[in-house]
Amino acid sequence: MKLIVATIQDQDLELTSSSLAEKGYRFTIIGSTGGFLRQGNTTLLVGVNDDQTDAVIEVLRASSQRRMRYVPLATGTTPHGMTMHNYIEVEVGGATLFVLDVDSFEQI
Repeated sequence: MKLIVATIQDQDLELTSSSLAEKGYRFTIIGSTGGFLRQGNTTLLVGVNDDQTDAVIEVLRASSQRRMRYVPLATGTTPHGMTMHNYIEVEVGGATLFVLDVDSFEQI
């Protein structure tokens, strides 16, 4: 048995969760925040049999899209104390996956 820990962007949650549910996979949703851009993320915990791992990863790959976004980069302050920003383009989205072996599983 495997535990897939997948962190996705909040805007991909609806498509991802409906795609997983449609295929009969059970999962737990945990709200989380990204470290780099501090934007809302969602972490999904998906427990599957070993032979289902690749199929779940394909669902996650199809429903979690990478996209470009402009984010502010503070570049200094004006004489009046206002912060000046430049914007840089960064790639966000997709999914970060960890696939872990599960030694034991019980539902009580």
